[in-house]
Amino acid sequence: MLPKDKALDDIKLFVLDMDGTVYLGSKLINGSLDFIRQVDALPDRDYIFFTNNASRVPSFYVQKLAKMGLKVEESRIVTAGDVTAEFLQENYPGARIYLNGTPLLEENWKAKGLHLVDEDPDVAVQSFDTTLTYEKLDKICRYVRNGVPFIATHMDTNCPTEDGFMPDCGAMCSLITDSTGVKPRFLGKPWKETVEMITAITGCPPANMGFVGDRLYTDVATGVNNGAKGFLVLTGEADMQTVAESDVEPTCIYESLKEMKDYL
Repeated sequence: MLPKDKALDDIKLFVLDMDGTVYLGSKLINGSLDFIRQVDALPDRDYIFFTNNASRVPSFYVQKLAKMGLKVEESRIVTAGDVTAEFLQENYPGARIYLNGTPLLEENWKAKGLHLVDEDPDVAVQSFDTTLTYEKLDKICRYVRNGVPFIATHMDTNCPTEDGFMPDCGAMCSLITDSTGVKPRFLGKPWKETVEMITAITGCPPANMGFVGDRLYTDVATGVNNGAKGFLVLTGEADMQTVAESDVEPTCIYESLKEMKDYL
């Protein structure tokens, strides 16, 4: 690991996770807003938000952040749902898609021109679906079991909340895999498609990107596995015990965005 006072030197673009990094639930984590304002004030630094939480869409996060006192343009927010939509358009053009996702994600994908269906799909997608029902699970298991390609928006097992955690997309996929014997093709963090999309949006090369988040296996791994840097903050899922047990080694570990600000 790099020392705290050197680790940020080459970073031109901070790719910030949201849940567990900037806020928990509807509350900003202490110091996160100060970090973002400091980055914004520096001429050679910039930031973008990337969340694996595909149950929401960028316009939702614009409103959520505004209520917390942070006004950002929608162009600064990317989700695993956006990466998955682009992946489907490139790899399954015109496909009939069965999606287990929230109504917000469904509307977003329809607006992007994706063809969503309930029956006879060409590809089946599981997302972080807070409207999940047994009927939906039964349908996607049937399609996957019959050989329909199985895609997942992201691999997070739990989503942090103000009072603990709630089951996320990865946990839902584990149930589907247990039933069908088929593992999904995960997208979002930590996969290369995420880094490629951020480079396409911002023009920043991976060598000058720093992925910042509270999860080793998604946030940090995105950076260290794809030519960028990965910074862990201890305000969400991971703690030092998690670090000791993980194969993913962060570029550096900070207590929070508040502490990171001191090294900008």
